Amino acid sequence: MALKNHDFNDLVRLEQLRHIETGQPQILSYAGIASMEAYPASGFSYTALLERLLDRAHHLIHDNHLDEVLQHPKRLFIRTSQIILLLAAILGGVAAINATGESSTLNIYWLLVVLLGFNFLSMLLWGAGILFNVHGLNSGIAAQLACWLPAHLRKREGESISTLAAHAWWDTCLSGKVGKWRVSMLTHQFWLVYLFAGMGVLILLMLAKQYDFVWGTTLLPDNSLPELTRLLGAPMQHIGLVVPDHQQIAASRIGAGEQDAAIRSAWAGFLVGALLVYGLLPRLLLLLLSCILLKLAEYRYKLDLYLPYYVTLRQSLIAKEFVTHVIDRDPGLAKEQQSVQLPRSGHVGQYPSDALVIGIELDNHAIWPQGVVCQENVADQKTFMRVLEMLKKSRNTLLIGVAAHRVPDRGVQRMINNLAALAPDQVWLMLLQSSPATQVTESRKQAWYRLAQASGIPAEQILS
Repeated sequence: MALKNHDFNDLVRLEQLRHIETGQPQILSYAGIASMEAYPASGFSYTALLERLLDRAHHLIHDNHLDEVLQHPKRLFIRTSQIILLLAAILGGVAAINATGESSTLNIYWLLVVLLGFNFLSMLLWGAGILFNVHGLNSGIAAQLACWLPAHLRKREGESISTLAAHAWWDTCLSGKVGKWRVSMLTHQFWLVYLFAGMGVLILLMLAKQYDFVWGTTLLPDNSLPELTRLLGAPMQHIGLVVPDHQQIAASRIGAGEQDAAIRSAWAGFLVGALLVYGLLPRLLLLLLSCILLKLAEYRYKLDLYLPYYVTLRQSLIAKEFVTHVIDRDPGLAKEQQSVQLPRSGHVGQYPSDALVIGIELDNHAIWPQGVVCQENVADQKTFMRVLEMLKKSRNTLLIGVAAHRVPDRGVQRMINNLAALAPDQVWLMLLQSSPATQVTESRKQAWYRLAQASGIPAEQILS
């Protein structure tokens, strides 16, 4: 893997800034970034754009004193998680106390069901949720509660800078692949604390009081539980734990009589060993797996650069370079430089001047930028075939103009896909307005940006 000079927390802060600038831009001061200019680049680089975004974010956060606001959602989640884990410890201890009761006799299998049964069911549901990507199953009740509390507090506070930052943290850290493994870690931590607390209380009770271990069944065959004991004890014997033998198992049947110290010691070792081998060890392995996959998901996380916010910044922070060549130089002139690099940004009017300009289902009210002449407007199958013929003969960049106010349907997307596939060079998409006073909504822009993404048109080649 290539080394990166940023981490996941940097991307989270960028997302928090995006939500704040989109929701409450008038609150922020932009004096510190007023002098930032776009620098030319011959090709798009995600790393270069990210460096510019992080530099811009650093100035905005410093100038507006946003450090505390941006860190608060993470601290709130940590505090909520700690409350959940404390609840797990209480539940584990109470479960062990209730399972032992006040008598001096312990039903070994009932105790295992109380401490391991729900844990095993939770692991099955988590595995099914991960396998079939069902969020409600792979998160668990406790983890969902830890995720719900910050969101509930956010709704009560309204649309302030702090709530917008919390909403961004929620969307970035508790959703998608990152959220799946983060919540999975909390689920495994919950059950680990539950098992540790239950086992700890159980050991303290056995140290302070003498218990006889018994087993019995009404519906199952008489040899079912002894056979289950031998099957469960086989892995424990391989790691040096003592388990009851055949005679000790038979002597522990309810009503078989009093037990000696050897039988009690064997059953106590079996109980603790079962909690370790079938409870704590699987959970530790799943916690380690979730931790590794969380780090991998964070490493692979990338910003969605087709959101209107990032498209605008992408066009303003990084300029586009075009290389022009002298095709037929006048031999009488002095020797000139054969190629000239012209840096251009992605705003309207700054695109290759020799582009083939095509419109898609435009009406007479579409406003083209000054100097841009539409060579053909695709309105039906006949004009579409004519444009295809023009593309086959052209070697120039393709500029497609669309009406920004309309919804991009499947028919428009299919036409743009076909045109982009035949274009010999770059493809640009221009969002045209029917009136200068009419502003295109962010949701409508985002719909066109998603269409461009599906058609393979880079975000820096969308003009609006």
